[in-house]
Amino acid sequence: MLKDRYPLYLANRPAEGPGELPVVDKYSGATVTRVALADPAIIEAAIAAASAAVKPMRELSPHARKAALEHCVRRFRERAEELALALCIEAGKPIRDARGEVTRLIDTFQVAAEEAVRIDGETLTLAISERAAGYRGFTKRVPIGVCSLITPFNFPLNLVAHKVAPAIAAGCPFVLKPSERTPVGALIIGEVLAETDLPPGAFSVVNCKLADAAPFTEDPRFALLSFTGSSKVGWDLRARAGRKRVVLELGGNAACIVDGDQEAKLDAVVDRLVFGAFYQSGQSCISVQRVLVHERLYDAVRDRFVARARALRAGDPRDEETFLGPMIDEPAAARLEGWIAQAARRGARVLTGGGRRGATLEATVLEDVPADEPVSAEEAFGPVAVLERFSDFGAALDRVNASQYGLQAGVFTDSLPHTLAAWDELEVGGVVVGDVPSFRVDNMPYGGVKGSGVGREGIRWAIADMTEERLLVVKG
Repeated sequence: MLKDRYPLYLANRPAEGPGELPVVDKYSGATVTRVALADPAIIEAAIAAASAAVKPMRELSPHARKAALEHCVRRFRERAEELALALCIEAGKPIRDARGEVTRLIDTFQVAAEEAVRIDGETLTLAISERAAGYRGFTKRVPIGVCSLITPFNFPLNLVAHKVAPAIAAGCPFVLKPSERTPVGALIIGEVLAETDLPPGAFSVVNCKLADAAPFTEDPRFALLSFTGSSKVGWDLRARAGRKRVVLELGGNAACIVDGDQEAKLDAVVDRLVFGAFYQSGQSCISVQRVLVHERLYDAVRDRFVARARALRAGDPRDEETFLGPMIDEPAAARLEGWIAQAARRGARVLTGGGRRGATLEATVLEDVPADEPVSAEEAFGPVAVLERFSDFGAALDRVNASQYGLQAGVFTDSLPHTLAAWDELEVGGVVVGDVPSFRVDNMPYGGVKGSGVGREGIRWAIADMTEERLLVVKG
């Protein structure tokens, strides 16, 4: 079970704040714990401590950074069920999915431990003309400095890991602001980090009121801002960030194409579509929101998809058989319920779902949705999928691209020309062939284009963002 109260972490140590933040069980609505809430003075102290830790963190040897990360891996394994239960309660994530996220947390720290000792530079050949004869060049990567890390509610462990672990590997002190809706997982990570030998000030984990959060974006002592969350908020933060480097992993309305050559695989394809659309109640930036199906297979895919969506079990996330848990809160579910009703008023057909009980929205499938309806054009971030048919593969690619977002796309096809065309033409950060766009492995580059953000996560790519390349030229 959760503790009655969790401290914040200030300069590597647990600390209390002047206020507290209640944490709600997303299924029952009951307050289950409280966490310490920072004020502006604590935020200032965290930034000052991190600034003082820049040199000690830079000088910390790669093997020491690796050792700290490996300690976390061991402790996360020991506390895996505790972490999963906390995630189940504070995020409403079904327990089986929560355990899967704990596995990803462990994987992410393990990959970061391995990368910590292979942050390499290169030797440059400078003698490209007579004037450079006798000169040699070398590069190395050095830590960028203090990092501001802001994480969302939907993956309270793994999305924290994708910022914290590479920062440690790179040698960057950081101040982390987790989502106020799901702070407990980040605080448990802070508790484990406090057991390591990282230099004083290397990290702080602080929750705060929105009114006090401006320094995370605007304070010039931060060399980098890494934010994961909504597109509206992310682009606003970038506009206010000043000269610091900014990495944004934002929203999407991910599409998946089912080509006309998939008839023999339809059951397997539909299984993955249902998973991608409704896993975690659709609260993922790469949830399957738009499904484009070749007209020859459309009716068969639609009928199977609707039947399997109807069969999904909704209920208490602690129940091992539950697939569909609550959304993060009732207003989020009510918003999406309204989008569905609005689309229906404009002629969309609700094939299944659309009903809501509190924060739990039924798995919903629609067709004939006008392209400009929010349930198709915006990020739904909930358990809803929109079906449409196509006859020409190139036109389907154009339809996927007719979006303000570009995070990942999925394509089910056996055609090599269609695979290469999707890779060449789709305006997204990643194309997944043979699976849904919801697929992610934690050592791959992950991020978007257009409204979906700038920069890439994935440990090696995050380390590159958290370091600067420094040149040495030697005249022999």
